[in-house]
Order: sequence, then structure tokens, then C-alpha cells
Amino acid sequence: MLTETPALLRQRLALDPQRPRYHFLPPSNWMNDPNGFIQWQGQWHLFYQHNPYSPLWGKMHWGHAVSSDLIHWSDLPLALTPTIGSADEAGCYSGCTVDNNGIPTIMYTGTRGAHNEIQTQCLASSHDGLLTWQKYAHNPVLSDVPAEAGQTQDFRDPFVWCEGDTWYMLLGSRIHNVGGAIFLYRSKNLIDWEYLHPLLIGDSKRNGIVWECPNFFKLADDRWVLVVSAYTAEHINLVYYFVGSYAEQRFTVITEGILDYGQLYAPLTAVDDQDRRVLIGWLREARSNESMEEAGWSGVQSIPRVLSLDPENRLCMSPINLDSIRGRHHHLEAQAVDQRIPLELRGLALDIEAVFEQQALGCCGLALACTEDGSEYLSIFYDVPAQRLMVRYADQERKATVSLAPQERLQLRILLDGSVAEIIVNERISLSARLYPSSAGSDGVQIIGQGAYLHSLDIWEMASIWG
Repeated sequence: MLTETPALLRQRLALDPQRPRYHFLPPSNWMNDPNGFIQWQGQWHLFYQHNPYSPLWGKMHWGHAVSSDLIHWSDLPLALTPTIGSADEAGCYSGCTVDNNGIPTIMYTGTRGAHNEIQTQCLASSHDGLLTWQKYAHNPVLSDVPAEAGQTQDFRDPFVWCEGDTWYMLLGSRIHNVGGAIFLYRSKNLIDWEYLHPLLIGDSKRNGIVWECPNFFKLADDRWVLVVSAYTAEHINLVYYFVGSYAEQRFTVITEGILDYGQLYAPLTAVDDQDRRVLIGWLREARSNESMEEAGWSGVQSIPRVLSLDPENRLCMSPINLDSIRGRHHHLEAQAVDQRIPLELRGLALDIEAVFEQQALGCCGLALACTEDGSEYLSIFYDVPAQRLMVRYADQERKATVSLAPQERLQLRILLDGSVAEIIVNERISLSARLYPSSAGSDGVQIIGQGAYLHSLDIWEMASIWG
């Protein structure tokens, strides 16, 4: 039997109206966390957690894709695969890629055991431009969990950076009966690691019992940002950020917040050649295993976002420039909104910029992926008096507090793409949703509101990044 090439797989699965057209996802099967995200000699390399054999979660490999613009991607062969009898025989899990004196080097978590319960940190390097990888012969390079963590199997997802001639590494973990924790290490050679102390410890009741996928980076002259993905006792996964000062390997938090209130998880950041901090994250599914098996694919990466801080030390984010795939443009002038206003435009691959005036009373927003009979739609709805954004689809609802200054306009940036909707409000609140239109006819667009005033609406039809 002939095996389908990645290009043929993409061509066949592209007929699925729920499958995104301009977000990255593999040709088929399962994908979750982004890994090893790095710009190398002008090219962006994205690695990702991947089960190449099934659209369901399974023994993890590192998938690999490359791009010159963070928009159009080309598939490359698997970068890491589990090695029987080694520290990663049960899976090659999340990590990062660094420039080790001109040698691309991956730090990742390898697992052993029937339930991935033995989690250790491993090393691999490339000598052919990130195309093939050689694992360090003496992996793992770190296996001991700090004693203060207590009895835990959660010890994973290295994030590494260099200061002078010293490497530093963060690992996600927990402290039993306390909360999530991020542990800090240092090394001169990426092989011999010295444990220092927790960089930050959370509160299990407030921000999760386990922290994973840490990111730590300088974003202003005197401000550092820690991003963690948190697993809570209520089985809710959220991404938190902490902004503060960092000196002598100690982090002091000044402000904190939630990076995304919806389906985005396990984001990873990297610096580009313009000194921008760019973030990409996994957009989780919200459908059954049976649906994923039938579709043949699972998991999407977000559109990369450029990060910044505002004067109040809040984390802000803006999608990268998408002009190269923007197609037909639709513009709507300012007008009052007191009912649903259907637009002639239809589509499930749209880039939307909507701006509403803030009124003393009222509500405003958009309905997307609407059916003709109104039985199915995604509602993106801002309640002005409550200063709250609500996103509803079928029986799912997510909420986020969006506090606007007295004269501040509501700015909605919405990236709709098949079953994905990334919603960014005033560049500082993110809520990513998943929707599963039942037919190609579920593609209507409406303005919704009562006592509202639309300042402007611009919508672009988006082209596929796969040609």
C-alpha cells in the first residue's frame, strides 16, 4: 500500500471545513505543545509534541516545520523519536532549543515508565542546520527532583537561557500541598547542572497545583516576565504570567495576570532578529476522541504574537503582520447598533478588526459561523456595564474581565479559521475558543448589540498558507 506524502495528506484533509487554513498544524494526527521554537540563520524552526501514528495523545515525538515568515510553513522529518532502553523510551516531551556556541542544542524532558512517571532532562544537538539531531550519549543530564518538592512525578519542560558564560534553566513542577513551582538551575556546559532554588512558588487554590512549560525573559529595561501553564484541581488549564524584577537569580513579582482565558495552552516564546519576543501556543481541541479519530487530526498552533508591556506592567500581545495572506477586504462605517445586523460577507477564514465606542449602558460584539436559521453560531459579546467579555458556542461559555478606561474604545481582533477563533481584546486580554461548525453553511457574520455604537469594522478573507 502506498503511503501518502505530507502534501497529499494535507490536500485530502483540507476538505474538512473544521480544519484551519492559515494556522499551522501537521499534515495529520495529534499535535500539542510547541517545542524548541527558535529563529536560526533567518529561518524559524517550530518543533512540536506529536503522535505520528494517531490523532489521539500517545507516545510523544518531536515534529518539525520551518518558515521564513512565521506564516507559511514547510514540513520537515521528525526531529526526535523515543529510543528503546534510554531515558526517553516512553516519549520525548517538551523543551527548548538554544545556540550553544554555534551548535543548535535541544534540552527536553524524556520519560520512562508505563505512565511517564520517570521524568528526566535530556540533551540533543545538530550539526547540519537543525535537520537531524544526535542525542547526548550520557542522557539524562538531570534526574533528581529537589527535595523540597516532596513526593512528585512532575518535573519537566526545561526552559534555558544564557547570561554571560553561565546557562540557566527552569523546570516546571509542584510542591506537595502548596502549589505549582518553578525550579531554577545553572550550568557552565548544559550538562552538569546545579540546583539553586525555586524561582517562584504558587498557591494551589489560586493558580494551580502543577506548573509546567515555563518561559522567563526580559521584556523591558528592568522588567522580566514569567509565563507558566497551570493544571488545577478542578481540571481547568490556564496560562498565567507574572511581571517583576530579577536580580541575583531572584524574581520579585510586581503584577500578575492570565495570558489566555480559553483554549490556548503551553505557549513557548523566542526572540527574533528584530529583538521582538514572539509567542506561539497550542490551541487545544474541545471535542471527543471519537470526533478526532474520525477527522484524522487534532491540535492547532496559534498565530504567533509579539509581546510587550504597557505602563501598568500588563502583558500585551499583537498577532504578527498577516498582510501577505489577507485577501478581499470588507469595511463597514460607523453606525449605531441596537439589534443583530447580518452582513453579506460569509466565511470561516477571516481576520477581523472591530472597534466599538464605549457607552454608559449597552453591549456589543459579533456573531460568527452563523447558520441561516440561527440555530448555531459563535457569540463574542462585551457587556459594558459589567466590563466583561463572554464567548459562547453551543453549551460552552468562557468569560474574561476586560476593564476599560473611561474613554477607551473596545478593540476586538478576531482570527477565525475553521474550528479556531483567537480573540484578543485591546491587545491585553486573550480568549481562544474552539468551534465545530456542522456544515459549510455555518459561515454567516453578524454584528450584535444593544445601545452600542460601532466605530469601525474591517474584515479580510484569508488565504490558505498551504497553496
